[in-house]
Amino acid sequence: MPADAVASTLPATRAAGPARRIDETWIRALPKAETHVHLEGNFELVDLLDLAKAAGERLPGPAATLFDVSTHDASDGSGDLADFLRFLDWECGLVRTAEQAARHAYTFAARQTASGIGYTDAIINPTHWGAWAGRVPELFDALAAGLEQAEQDGLAEVRLCYSLLRQQSASEAREVVEWLRDARPRRVVALSIDGDERSAGRVSGRFAEAFSLAKEAGFRRTVHAGESSGPEGVWDAIQLLHAERIDHGVRAVEDPELLRYLADTQIPLGVCPRSNVVLGIYDDWRDHPLVALRDAGVNVTINTDDPAPLGTTLEADWAVCAETFGLDQDDLVGFARASIAASFADDATKARLEAGLRPSALSR
Repeated sequence: MPADAVASTLPATRAAGPARRIDETWIRALPKAETHVHLEGNFELVDLLDLAKAAGERLPGPAATLFDVSTHDASDGSGDLADFLRFLDWECGLVRTAEQAARHAYTFAARQTASGIGYTDAIINPTHWGAWAGRVPELFDALAAGLEQAEQDGLAEVRLCYSLLRQQSASEAREVVEWLRDARPRRVVALSIDGDERSAGRVSGRFAEAFSLAKEAGFRRTVHAGESSGPEGVWDAIQLLHAERIDHGVRAVEDPELLRYLADTQIPLGVCPRSNVVLGIYDDWRDHPLVALRDAGVNVTINTDDPAPLGTTLEADWAVCAETFGLDQDDLVGFARASIAASFADDATKARLEAGLRPSALSR
């Protein structure tokens, strides 16, 4: 996207009307999108207790600290990304039926609606959903049914990004994209890739063919990079996979040339400050480069990543960002605009959400 096409998304436009207190209620009222959030990271504790009981599965750790993965039986106490990904495998593995999958999708849409999120690009990586091995099309049918029912009931629109795992092979990735191309599963708009960059290494080249096929088939492309890897992961996502959007990307701040490139091209970064702090990428919110990236001209959005295990909501994270970085009302309106522009929503949906950010609408 050219820089002039997204200039209006940056926090430079001042909203009309008297200043209002920035709190979660005000943030919820802002029309916005979320572009970096995982279906796997949206099981609340009550959901997991119910699913585990239905499946006859024991909890991996104490119920009171279930979302603290360092307390799990299989953890070495570090609570690192590897522990977290293992937990995602466990919780998604509890979903065994189409009804459960549809219910999870519906509940996700309801929770997004409650946060004032009008549109979501939700990431799903089927490798976490162990009970659905060999029947992934059925999983996507069930998720689509839940999301479609949610939208019919007046809840927020949610589309899906099919995410590959970094440890998958080139042939597996190609098979996925060929299925996406031929089957056109409902609600799927993009191809993604995620997983632990640190353990997998620089594997983007392995997936270049799959991402090229996805582009030819009309799917959008978003790539996790620059989280546990350095700036080189972001370069690989751009140069080898031709990513339209980067999930995380915060380590780009360490490479001045990459910063200039991102500012020039306006490739959006779906940044998740709380996730980065909790998982140890940064020690403290004050160390996070959100504002440094924005001030360098990079197109950034604020997202939750995995809100349930992180114990958060989008409005809560925006409020912490406002407090930590001294963001004002107009900055947050700019982030809302950026989120809409960075999303894979269609033009009509973007226009509808953007209309709610006009000065006349904000001054009501």
